[in-house]
Amino acid sequence: MVVAILALLGLLVSLYMLAYALGLAGSLICKVGDCEAVQASPYSRLGPIPVAAFGVAGYLVLMGVSLFGLQPASKGSRFVPLALLGGGVLGLIFTAYLTYLEAYVIHAWCQWCISSAVIMVLAFVASIPEVRRFSSSS
Repeated sequence: MVVAILALLGLLVSLYMLAYALGLAGSLICKVGDCEAVQASPYSRLGPIPVAAFGVAGYLVLMGVSLFGLQPASKGSRFVPLALLGGGVLGLIFTAYLTYLEAYVIHAWCQWCISSAVIMVLAFVASIPEVRRFSSSS
């Protein structure tokens, strides 16, 4: 349930950033850092796709897997803990890359990006007990 809640929070942050990237939101609400500089950088897109769209997709997958894991039918499933861990690892790698870009290439920070990074780290940490629980029952 913790991963599902964190994924929902991450999804909301990513949706806000995606709405901005698609021109559906006005100026960014940014009290800390320089979100506009980060979002205007060439690193805010992978080709034509806003980075926030990858966040939306990733958080949706994490939320879906974690909600599936709460169902009685998934009890004892190898898929749920491994998918949560795998998704968490991929999310951490992508987050680390984006945080590196903010710090060393763009030289600006976005409070929404940092919020998403913290959420992803917490979701990964919350998935670890599921893997331990699975491996101890096998």
